[in-house]
Amino acid sequence: MINIGVIGYGYWGPNLVRNFCKTEGCSVTHVADLNEKRLKTLVQQYPFIETTTSSDDLINNPKIDAVIIATPAYTHFQLAKKALLSGKHVIVEKPMTTLGKEAEELIALAQKNETILMPDHTYLYTSAVKIISDIVKQGILGEIQYIDSVRINLGLFQSDINVLWDLAPHDLAICSILLKERPIAVQATGISHTNNNIENIGYLTLFYPSNKIAHLTCSWTSPVKVRHMLIGGDKKMIVFNDLETTEKIKVYDSGYKLTSEIEKNNILVDYRVGDILVPKVPIKEALEAMAEDFVAAVNKKKNPLSDHNIGLEIVQILEAAQKSIKQRGKEIYL
Repeated sequence: MINIGVIGYGYWGPNLVRNFCKTEGCSVTHVADLNEKRLKTLVQQYPFIETTTSSDDLINNPKIDAVIIATPAYTHFQLAKKALLSGKHVIVEKPMTTLGKEAEELIALAQKNETILMPDHTYLYTSAVKIISDIVKQGILGEIQYIDSVRINLGLFQSDINVLWDLAPHDLAICSILLKERPIAVQATGISHTNNNIENIGYLTLFYPSNKIAHLTCSWTSPVKVRHMLIGGDKKMIVFNDLETTEKIKVYDSGYKLTSEIEKNNILVDYRVGDILVPKVPIKEALEAMAEDFVAAVNKKKNPLSDHNIGLEIVQILEAAQKSIKQRGKEIYL
């Protein structure tokens, strides 16, 4: 049995506690949060869980095998480092850290202690993303040429990270498992409409060595909520609408083919518009699948699907994107 302590019972913490409590092979025994009112609410629902206002109580407790960190991004590195130094397995909310060198240090500690360091990129565990990943692996789309994603809504404004650090990790993780290659350069622009110089609207473009491209649009200031991704292959294309209840994924048998070149650099293009396939998407909470993967990773001593390498890659991309934004969209090489 893996005894788990959760640090942070604010926005995401209750979801983590709920899912790990119902996962076989582990037990949530302790929760830490600075807000005592939150802890009182927790105890009413989970009277068997011990509470504390000190994260050190969890990290230094020899009976706790793993720590889940669900706190603001700027606290991730120090908390995760303490937990790893104490020999604990660690799940840390996205982004894993706010600096690439910090992520590398955490990975080195986890490898030295032979413990699991897992960033919680929950979207990788959604049924829809698993189906899309299988479609790509089977070669149904052919060679992926582009990914275009829009993730916008009204709020929540963060005080320590900009909108790309907050929202883009979801889609960057999806890009990572679908494209199976690291970008060679990024370009980002954004704007802040607040007095803290933290961008609330951001646009991020990733360039890949195999001539692929990915573009992400993120915003905290949209009047509507949109979770939309286009995945274009040279055989077929996917439209993924995460807000759709029954038809989240549509596979379009559509595309184009260059036939020949003619004078003055004009080209002839044949277009193909065929059937639309709508795969059935099973209903299962992504956090439940993430919890099961973590328990299996600890027991089998193997990397989870959302492993530290994906966490590091995303931090490095966002770090470069931040530099690009501050230089008005300058292309930054990774």
